[in-house]
Amino acid sequence: MSSKGRVVAGTDGSDFGHRQRVASHYQISALNKSRLKFCIFFHYLLFVVMMCKLSDDILDRLDIFILELQELYIPKPRLWEWLWASSVVLSLFGLTSFKNNSLSSIRFYAIMTFAMSLCPILYALVYYFNDLWSFMETRDLSKVKDQWNGYPVALIWYTFLVVALQIHFFQLYFSIKLWFAWNVKKVNKKSN
Repeated sequence: MSSKGRVVAGTDGSDFGHRQRVASHYQISALNKSRLKFCIFFHYLLFVVMMCKLSDDILDRLDIFILELQELYIPKPRLWEWLWASSVVLSLFGLTSFKNNSLSSIRFYAIMTFAMSLCPILYALVYYFNDLWSFMETRDLSKVKDQWNGYPVALIWYTFLVVALQIHFFQLYFSIKLWFAWNVKKVNKKSN
């Protein structure tokens, strides 16, 4: 960048070494905030997919009958699906913690992301594993417990679960990185 004024006599432009630099925890914080926002956006996209699956059950509970939706014969949701869907509310804690680098909010977000997002996904991976394994070995639909429109439910869920597992792992990773970066800042303030 060129300056719009006179250059001080006797300098060759290499006198920038004495200037202050941004502390590393601020750089880490800015980088991980943007990455976590990106992961939260993908969490919202997965939530929309899950709500398409849960919409039949929600409308049934509200006594709203839509024939086209009933004819799809969507399997009834399991408890882990409801737990995972409720985890989208937690993203608000992650997003609100960015405003003032709230250590307690990001800590709560990291712990609850593990409990409400990652644990249901891990449970579902274990739950559907036997069905998926038997289908992959034999390619026989008669050996599969749950089917939907001629496809094993386990195969459909595994496509969702592998993507969700990656997103939640990165959410947890970036929130822990922010937790440590913001904690260093608090420790530095106390020591001064």
